Amino acid sequence: MRFTPALFDHAEDALSAILTFEYPADAVLSHYFRNHREMGHADRGFVAEACFSTLRRLRSLSARCPDDRSRKLLLAAMFCLRGWNLKQMAPVLKEGDAEWLAAAKAVNADDWPMAVRCDLPDWLFERLSARYPGDIEALAAALNRPASLDLRVNSLKATREDVLKRLRADGMAAEACIYSPLGIRLEEKPALSRHPLFLDGSIEVQDEGSQLLGYLVAPKRGEMVIDFCAGAGGKTLLLGAMMRSSGRLYAFDVAEKRLANLKPRLARSGLSNVHPVRIESENDIKVKRLAGKLDRVLVDAPCSGLGTLRRNPDLKWRQSPESVAELAAKQAAILTAAARLVKSGGRLVYATCSLLAEENEEVVTTFLAAHPDFSLLNAHEILSQQGIDLGDETALRLLPHVHGTDGFFAMAMERK
Repeated sequence: MRFTPALFDHAEDALSAILTFEYPADAVLSHYFRNHREMGHADRGFVAEACFSTLRRLRSLSARCPDDRSRKLLLAAMFCLRGWNLKQMAPVLKEGDAEWLAAAKAVNADDWPMAVRCDLPDWLFERLSARYPGDIEALAAALNRPASLDLRVNSLKATREDVLKRLRADGMAAEACIYSPLGIRLEEKPALSRHPLFLDGSIEVQDEGSQLLGYLVAPKRGEMVIDFCAGAGGKTLLLGAMMRSSGRLYAFDVAEKRLANLKPRLARSGLSNVHPVRIESENDIKVKRLAGKLDRVLVDAPCSGLGTLRRNPDLKWRQSPESVAELAAKQAAILTAAARLVKSGGRLVYATCSLLAEENEEVVTTFLAAHPDFSLLNAHEILSQQGIDLGDETALRLLPHVHGTDGFFAMAMERK
């Protein structure tokens, strides 16, 4: 890739579109790239990384810049954070840029409020620092680093050992994940969409933390199971493999587009027990027909996504206390509806990729108070029975700075 003013202009235009925060950053970039098909793979990679590294550190970059226009933010990110020097940046520098960039780099960050140093909005910093008082700087630093690329081995088609051997033979630095028995972590981020292991369904891209939710559900062969908010189906495919493609596994979602994204993944997986179903809402008649019939129900609820800031840094600028409150009400409604499907002795798992108590423990506590026919299970015991040691906690709590995964929360319950 050759760094040119035209390439920098692409990054500036893309970032300007993202900073309206009307749409998710990845959706904005996808739309931008579709409209600029002349851009090669390396050029797109530069633009994406420039935009995402700026989003991760947006608040501290704004504190360094004389103004927070996209051009200045990008230059400050390149010079102050990414290690570019003035000679490398010369093709895009204008008169006076070298002087203000030097001043920006010389700013003493110790003089900033902690929320600015952590690159968090005030409201989110306050909630996270109250929840993780001794860990807030380490947590923020982990959230501000790009996520690793994790894979899940499809146990119907391959073993982790065989996949590791093949990836390493192909020149990829790959290691077994610490917690997930099927997880593999890659050191780099190679393009995998044309790799034979991906094409034949032996591997899927899935964060290690997301994989662990499947082990909390722990479905068995021949059972009836629902992934209630299936999305593109990453967890659905894991549950299906754990069931050895037996029984019946429903993938419910309100979005046709997300379920459409599941279809090619499902075709590669080799599973025959998965039934994607679009529903209008949690109160759809298709949901009500299954009342009291399910052995396992997973509710990976729509949430703020604040545990995924490594991948989606725009969320900390797009979410707000008001949006979190709205989501918590929606989560409670979905959990209540999904619980009706669980049969006596069946398991209900509530999960989010949020770090906030109001989307996590508070939703479950309120639900249990209103539903005395459900009791809490011990997540540590469920996972340890499968050889997964995450500490002695009733809930599954995953944190980027502790576990190296996205931030996840989950609690398992049983219908008495």
